[in-house]
Amino acid sequence: MDGSSNQPKTFRTLRGFLDGHEPDGPNYFKFSATLRIHCDAIPFEEIEQVLGVGPTHTHRKGEQRGPQSPAYRDDAWHYEPLVPETEPLAHHLDALWAVVRPAAEYLKGLKSRCKIDVFCGYRSNCDTAGFEIPHTSLELFAALEVPFGVSVVIA
Repeated sequence: MDGSSNQPKTFRTLRGFLDGHEPDGPNYFKFSATLRIHCDAIPFEEIEQVLGVGPTHTHRKGEQRGPQSPAYRDDAWHYEPLVPETEPLAHHLDALWAVVRPAAEYLKGLKSRCKIDVFCGYRSNCDTAGFEIPHTSLELFAALEVPFGVSVVIA
């Protein structure tokens, strides 16, 4: 109880409860979905031509993110659709699927020499929330034969 009222103090996160206070600001929920292709000698131009979009991130084996960073161990080609991060994860997946669908067989063939996955991200400052994905938004994973997983970050 706080000394100014008879109401118990509420917390939106376990961290807030343990610290005894929450940072000011509203709850936020942010999502992303990124097609990631990693291997040695990625055919960058071919992927771009087949998918019909440019990458949102690339790097080559041996390059470094910064002067103190270790060198990348492989080439990478990433594509993240331009969907606001405040939109539900299903919207990100549907936008990605719209790009990937026509090239799904090509990407499956590329899996023989490259690691291909879909990175899904969820960030929030609230640790008592969840989300759901309609089954139609999961077609991407079945078509590419890759697992569905979500990286969860509560800050």
